[in-house]
Amino acid sequence: MHPTDFTIRGALEALNEGIVTSEALTQAHLEAIQVLNPRLNAFITVTAEKALEAARASDKRRADGLAGKLEGIPLAIKDLFCTAGTRTTAASRILGEFTPPYESTVTSNLLRDGAVFLGKVNLDEFAMGSSNATSAFGEVENPWQRSNDDGVRLVPGGSSGGSAAAVAARLALGATATDTGGSIRQPAALCGIAGIKPTYGRCSRWGVVAFASSLDTPGPVARTVEDCALLLESMSGHDPKDSTSANLPVPDFAAACARGVKGLRIGVPKEYRLEGMPDEIEALWQQGLDWLRAEGAEIVDISLPHTKYALPTYYIVAPAEASSNLARYDGVRYGARVDGEDLKDLYERTRAAGFGAEVKRRIMIGTYVLSAGYYDAYYLKAQKVRALIKRDFDFAFRDVDAILTPATPSAAFPAGEKQDDPVAMYLNDVFTVTANLAGIPGMTVPAGYDRHGLPLGLQVLARDFDEETVFAVGTTIEKAAALKALPQVRAFA
Repeated sequence: MHPTDFTIRGALEALNEGIVTSEALTQAHLEAIQVLNPRLNAFITVTAEKALEAARASDKRRADGLAGKLEGIPLAIKDLFCTAGTRTTAASRILGEFTPPYESTVTSNLLRDGAVFLGKVNLDEFAMGSSNATSAFGEVENPWQRSNDDGVRLVPGGSSGGSAAAVAARLALGATATDTGGSIRQPAALCGIAGIKPTYGRCSRWGVVAFASSLDTPGPVARTVEDCALLLESMSGHDPKDSTSANLPVPDFAAACARGVKGLRIGVPKEYRLEGMPDEIEALWQQGLDWLRAEGAEIVDISLPHTKYALPTYYIVAPAEASSNLARYDGVRYGARVDGEDLKDLYERTRAAGFGAEVKRRIMIGTYVLSAGYYDAYYLKAQKVRALIKRDFDFAFRDVDAILTPATPSAAFPAGEKQDDPVAMYLNDVFTVTANLAGIPGMTVPAGYDRHGLPLGLQVLARDFDEETVFAVGTTIEKAAALKALPQVRAFA
């Protein structure tokens, strides 16, 4: 087996047994990045020298009996997490060469446990997008190709498209990501890997460049459900520097993967059966329910009546918070600056040159819904609907332990296909935004393929801070699906 084909669990066992060193593991991934990144554009910044130095230090700690939970594991870091001494761009021109002097809490936790960072991976600008096409550093290519048309470049999904593409193409064993409306789960589904958005508050947001503060949730992507559990356990924990961080113990998520689903009640929300949904998505959903039933779960029909309002509610709340958060980028305090005739002119020129079209669109929508006379009509009403969406889930979880839905309305689509239609692009998040509005955990698990051989995923939702049930259900689906196909563009293929 080539070192880039390890899972995180497999790599940890190989490191413990002395079959491979962290330096060799890291070097193999750096070589893969050198070969494939010019095509995939998954990495914005590669920190090769730092990675090899960290890997050698990791090998010494292991030899000294001081190995951490993720000792020696090469990871990719979404370029939304501040990393001390390494530039953090949020895929935007306006941050320029911003190099934080501090480390985000999530990446600090990973470093504490011995992880090795290969570099920073691409994303939609400020995490705003569903195709990774809005990055100021160029589009990311999905490493999967259609079986009957390998000349078409497909999107990896967004905003964590760089994270998902890097993991699927074997350029990293796992990656950090963030999810504001589906930005972990949607790209994970389109790239055929697993990804979990934990409960809001499970992972600290401190040191993560803000998009929409009441929705942003850090989490991991990896090639298996168990690998996601290992990463999430390291990333989680109370952080006094984030007032929304939950002061709760972190369970053994990896152990939960072995629980099984016998006796669990799995909800099927009727509102997720959308008009015009492709037959293959419907069939995959039914297959997932059959797998869970065969393992002893009970399938229960439920209703989430306010689901139909989720997408418009999200696209009021998220842009409103984005317009507020992004007001700090003015060319004065840090990042890029375009000089002007006076201070107002400097602000206008800097923001016009620094932000891309999608970010400007969302700032304008957000500013409008927060403006005098419209705040009550839009933003306040959206918050009330959000409370109803959360209440739907609270009622549902009185009767069921988890909910199973499709992850996305389609497989990966060609680059540029929906770029001129923002509403069509926003519909990619139709199955995922409710979990962000409610704050509950949700996970995408690879479960099948479409007629072109592209990966499709199922989504598992559960109660607040019950990620253990998500991992138990996700592992059951993963084992039943037993998928073998690999992306056509991958390391050492």
